[in-house]
Amino acid sequence: MNDFLKEAFTSEWLLKYLTELFATAFLVALGNGAVANVELTGTKGNKSGWIVIAFGYGFGVMMPALMFGDVSGNHINPAFTLGLAASGLFSWVGVPGYLIAQLLGAFLGQAIVVWVHQPYYAQTENPNNILGTFSTISAVDDHDDTPENRNRACANGFVNEFAGSFLLFFGALALTNNYFGHKLAQQAVAAGYTKEMVDGQFHGSLETAHIGVGFLVAALVLSFGGPTGPALNPARDLMPRLLHHLLPTSVLGEHKGDSKWWYAWVPVVAPILAGLLAVYLFKALYL
Repeated sequence: MNDFLKEAFTSEWLLKYLTELFATAFLVALGNGAVANVELTGTKGNKSGWIVIAFGYGFGVMMPALMFGDVSGNHINPAFTLGLAASGLFSWVGVPGYLIAQLLGAFLGQAIVVWVHQPYYAQTENPNNILGTFSTISAVDDHDDTPENRNRACANGFVNEFAGSFLLFFGALALTNNYFGHKLAQQAVAAGYTKEMVDGQFHGSLETAHIGVGFLVAALVLSFGGPTGPALNPARDLMPRLLHHLLPTSVLGEHKGDSKWWYAWVPVVAPILAGLLAVYLFKALYL
């Protein structure tokens, strides 16, 4: 245990944890900031549409990937980190630190969204519009709080979150395969080229792949966003939902509403299961 802790708290790992915190904060601030711009009454982007939200999340993934991808791998998602570790593509030493950093980063990013948009929360009368700037809500919900409707919302949300998360993780690995052991890189090293030469050769293609991941996220929000949002990320949903729960009506307005904790397990469990399956399947097929 002591050896594990010593390895987990080296300066290299600490930098990775801090980077994951920053990157996840960027994701949530840009993604949920776009939602707030569209959903909150009085903003200049109010009712500007779903495409704005989709590109907010796409850029929310793309920008930190371009900034921090070569530092921490830009996981920014506990489900992805767990999937990589379970398949042997990421060291378990870094998992606790990554998860904590991602959760704290999501909380920080959402706090920035509230700080910037606070006057518009006070003007918004629809509780679902307010909660939607924090976390996901099933479209089946529609203010119907009966047990039957809750079950329908959870069932539909689980399918949506699982399918979207699987496509995200599998697609992200496919786009960045040159980073996770691209065949040409392996052949070059085997032929006697140094690692530095190989890394330099493939760095540009990796940056292009990060741009592709951003557009993949935007496409998923456009295609799978109707039913739930979606989260595709436990940290992105859980920590903003917690902040929604903690903040008083003096900050979010008299129409704050319920945090809907009965639904909160769906965007946590479904992406984790999808991440485990997607990474395992990709590794089995391509690595």
